[in-house]
Parts: sequence; structure tokens; C-alpha cells
Amino acid sequence: MASPASLRVLKARRQFLALNHGRRAPAGSFLLQARDRGDDDPTVGVGFTCSKKVGNAVARNRAKRRLREAARLILPRAARPGWDYALIGRRDVTAARDWDTLLDDLRGALARVHGDKASPRGNA
Repeated sequence: MASPASLRVLKARRQFLALNHGRRAPAGSFLLQARDRGDDDPTVGVGFTCSKKVGNAVARNRAKRRLREAARLILPRAARPGWDYALIGRRDVTAARDWDTLLDDLRGALARVHGDKASPRGNA
């Protein structure tokens, strides 16, 4: 079994913009964007964002907390080293989604992003 990957948080706008050219996998409770950085750094980059469409500050922060915890639990074992991921919250869903379902959404989105038949934009 592979050792868990170390995670680093994406913070700069340019890091999020670079993910626009990667793969996308819509999940029931969020959108996952991912891309292979193509460098020798084995860490996994992960970022979280929620627009004002998600709700007020309380709703956005709750959604991001849930996404951070899901990523903390799933990504060290399921993510690919050298990849960056962004989890983008959705209005009325991310903060209210059943926890186990949210975790399953993340596992499924990762499988679609890394699947052999995934198109560059994840619309396969």
C-alpha cells in the first residue's frame, strides 16, 4: 500500500487559475478541478473556495470547513502525488449534504478525474 501523500494548501489566485486548464468532475455536493503539475514535487496541492452564491459568510465558511475535512480524510490516500485539486462549494448543497454522501462524492470525483476515459475537461 502506498504511503499517504502530504498535502499543501493552495492560496494564490494563479494556482486556482491554473486548475481551469485541468480536468473537472462535478460531484453532487461540489465541483472538483484537478491538474497534473508535471513537476517532481510529490506533494498534493489542495484548495477550497465558495463564491457568494453559496450564501452568507457563515454558510460559505461551513461549506469550506466540510470540504477541508473531507479532503483531509480522503486525499492523502486517494490523490495522486504531483497533482493540484480545488474543491468548489455549491449553493444549498455543500453545507447540507449528508457527511457520508459528501465523502462518497469526493471519492467518485477523484475516480472520474483519474479515470482512463476522462476527457481533459472531465466531461466524458
